[in-house]
Order: sequence, then C-alpha cells, then structure tokens
Amino acid sequence: MYINMFFSLMFIIGLMSISLNRNHLFLILLCLEFIVLILFISMIFYLNFFENEMFFSMFFLIFSVCEGVLGISNLILLIRVHGNDFFCVLNIL
Repeated sequence: MYINMFFSLMFIIGLMSISLNRNHLFLILLCLEFIVLILFISMIFYLNFFENEMFFSMFFLIFSVCEGVLGISNLILLIRVHGNDFFCVLNIL
C-alpha cells in the first residue's frame, strides 16, 4: 500500500519537474528518464507481487533505451545547429 503511494508520488514529482523545467532540453530528458525508471521499478514490484514473468520488463527496457537514444540524438542535433539547448532559440513560426 505504502509502496504504491510512494511510486505514485515520485511519478507526480517527475511530471511536475517536466512542467517546471521546460527551458532546457537536457533537463526534460533527465526528467523523462526519471519517470521511466520509476515506471520500471513499479512494474517490477507489480510483476513480483502477482508472480508473473519478467519477460515484459525486458521489452520495456528496450523501448526506454530507444527513447533515451532518440532524445540524446535530438539534443546533439539541437546543440550543433543552434549552439545551446534552450527552447527559446527555436523559431516555430
């Protein structure tokens, strides 16, 4: 019971940190990886509680690594083109 509340609180803190730190792409990527880590740990506890297979957690790790690599490649591209990782330098219009 308390562990579910703890993971829910950590997930909400991760979402709040994304909404408060939306100036730098690197900080957003760190917050996303924090959220993925919290989801992975809660999924491991859930699967252990019901004594299910851990095979799904391997797929989750694969997709989270792909998400991290995609975010880092976007960060590198943004830094090479604009010189920094601020979102204010992007001209959306």
